[in-house]
Amino acid sequence: MPIMEHNTVAAKKGKGEIFITHLLTPKEMVGKCEMFAGVKIPVGSSLNVHQHVNNNETYHIIQGTGLYTDNGKTYTVKAGDTTFCADGDTHGIENVGDEDLIFIALIISTK
Repeated sequence: MPIMEHNTVAAKKGKGEIFITHLLTPKEMVGKCEMFAGVKIPVGSSLNVHQHVNNNETYHIIQGTGLYTDNGKTYTVKAGDTTFCADGDTHGIENVGDEDLIFIALIISTK
């Protein structure tokens, strides 16, 4: 089994900087997924609320504590929790804990 090379990028998509590690490339996802990645949000940083159009997104929390916003309602999420944002819905997440918030993000096309 081959070991995949990871590509980590820093992004400004809210408060502070977040780090996205792409775990698969478009070639491996063969048009079925738009993103499969590990995401690290440092303490005090966030990923702004945004809408999904023609896709949905799932977060599986690995470490830390976050404040997850889903269509205007907020929930506390922690390691072991999984969220789902359907096509047309909005979501965002902020690290409100005292360690990095780390999760797996999966975006699947609904087209």
